[in-house]
Amino acid sequence: MNSPGLCAVALLAGTFALPVPRVTAGEAPAKSVGKTVRPFIVRQPDGGSVTLPEHFKDAKAVVVVFVGFECPVAKSYVAPLSDLAKAYAAKGVEIVAVCPDEGAAEVKKQATEFKVGFRVFADPDLKAARELSAKRVPEAFLIDAKGVIRYRGRIDDRWLSPAKLNPRAPVPDLTNAIDEVLAGKPVTVAETEAVGCPIGPVAKPNPKPPIGAPVTFYKDVLPVLQNRCQECHRPGEVGPFSLLTYKQATRWGDLIKEYTASRAMPPWKPVGGPAYRNERTLPKAEVDLLAAWVDAGCPEGDPKQGPPAKVFAGGAEWQFGKPDLIVEMPAKFHLGPTGPDHFRAVVMPTGLNVDKMIVAYEVKPGNPRIVHHTVNYFDTTGTARQMEKAEADRKKAAGEPDRGPGYTAAMGIGFTPPKPNSIGGIGGWTPGLRGFALPSGTGYALPKGSDVVVQMHYHRTGKPETDRTKIGLYFAKDGADLKPLKALVVPGLVSPTAAHKPFETIPAGNAAFEVRGRVIVEQDCTIHSVLPHMHMLGKKIKVTMTPAGGAARVLVDIPEWDYNWQESYFFKDPIAVKAGTMFEVSAVFDNSAGNPNNPSAPPRDVKRGPQTTDEMLFGFIRATSDTPSPLIKTKLLTDPKDYAPTPKR
Repeated sequence: MNSPGLCAVALLAGTFALPVPRVTAGEAPAKSVGKTVRPFIVRQPDGGSVTLPEHFKDAKAVVVVFVGFECPVAKSYVAPLSDLAKAYAAKGVEIVAVCPDEGAAEVKKQATEFKVGFRVFADPDLKAARELSAKRVPEAFLIDAKGVIRYRGRIDDRWLSPAKLNPRAPVPDLTNAIDEVLAGKPVTVAETEAVGCPIGPVAKPNPKPPIGAPVTFYKDVLPVLQNRCQECHRPGEVGPFSLLTYKQATRWGDLIKEYTASRAMPPWKPVGGPAYRNERTLPKAEVDLLAAWVDAGCPEGDPKQGPPAKVFAGGAEWQFGKPDLIVEMPAKFHLGPTGPDHFRAVVMPTGLNVDKMIVAYEVKPGNPRIVHHTVNYFDTTGTARQMEKAEADRKKAAGEPDRGPGYTAAMGIGFTPPKPNSIGGIGGWTPGLRGFALPSGTGYALPKGSDVVVQMHYHRTGKPETDRTKIGLYFAKDGADLKPLKALVVPGLVSPTAAHKPFETIPAGNAAFEVRGRVIVEQDCTIHSVLPHMHMLGKKIKVTMTPAGGAARVLVDIPEWDYNWQESYFFKDPIAVKAGTMFEVSAVFDNSAGNPNNPSAPPRDVKRGPQTTDEMLFGFIRATSDTPSPLIKTKLLTDPKDYAPTPKR
């Protein structure tokens, strides 16, 4: 089985925070607000060139926005900027975009594909970027009729970082500045920090001298990129930019160094626990090699020393051969170009008339550019079908961009089952992961007559997209020989912050509200995986096990919780558990105004509950046992005495 690539996550609302790019030697001094712009030349997509801002000399104001069609942040503003250009055209304001480090032909292609509703120019030699000292895309410059910069910075604050969307209504900084200029007023907020991707390529005029043998792209760096990054960072895949060529790697060199050194890449949340299957980690030697290459000025080296281009399996090929059953979305889902990430539960009927045991599966996204991850379930109740039908029957608003099969479900399958075993998890998918085989001797139970229900996490690319994902299922030839993976549930029960009273409410303003839950298993079992879970206010989470009379053992520890990045962590080696072992989930929630993920401003009291705007805490553990029950039998510990440093056992 292929392991996930180094940059396995969608580098968008989710997942990838880019550093502020450095000013390289030779750049012009920053043009501060209030200074007059010197005319600069840009290329037209259809040929020829124009001089800005002189080309629009009759305009009351010109907005120059540096954009890049590889940057997820910049792409998300194409539609809003088109709307802005349309709204202000009659008011004498020109909205234009400049694409740094891109040729006219590529700009024309991208502008057509994204259906851009404003003028776009190419800046292949970065002259415009240097003249305005633009540091990233997107960055906006508002220039009045006299050629004076009146505002520079972000378009609005819908992005808190290149990894994170603002859950609250954004402040329209650029629009406010335009309105004030048109009204003849001073701009109240004349400069803001733009959020986005650095403008490249990287320039290293004073590289550090290499230590030992020089590190070059073809001999040293390309093999690392092939093995760790290119699974996702290639055309048509989830990575927003490619890392196939020398030019591409140098353009993103600073990011490669910054994010591998800080361990932000690969996107792997656990910092403690046992060894896991499919770990997305990078050996320190490779981290140091990448840093040495960037510090040395990104030397190219001899192409003859590079490995052959890597060939990636894909298309119609299945990792484990032809599946026993393929389930598929009944039709294409249409995703709009802008807005928050979309969570969609889609029903895929199985048509099975006998029970089956799943021993392996493979998820094939129909559009890898937009599928962030999936969580897969079975449903025997028919509830998901009813919810999908209700959504299909709902009267749609004119031009509603998100449409197609399924229903909105931000929390798993979107409903609570009447019986614990009437629905169940059957794995998931993250970028870079191909077929997944379950631990030997185990399987997921798939009851007859059930539907497969897949929660799709979609992220947007700045243009309309479609997806039709399918899943290949592989069944055991004799399921009677396998042990079904069962749920061992560890819920958050009490709050140490509230004197160990039952966990019910996270008070507004509390930045460090602790919650814990402990259970005792009452039967021997073997555990195979752990999935920690909470919502938007989560800050950190840990799941541990403590054998009777023994020391605590960490199963997973995530000190920087990310609601958008949740997965099951399968242990490389199953762990035997004796009856009497205690499992604990502990977490900290931040319900303060300082939490950028807090969806409420000002903060409000948040109840424990199943809705997206509620909170919850669980450690979901997959286990096998010799008993027929679908759940591992446990005893909940709710007495405050059970949470003393040495709990009553």
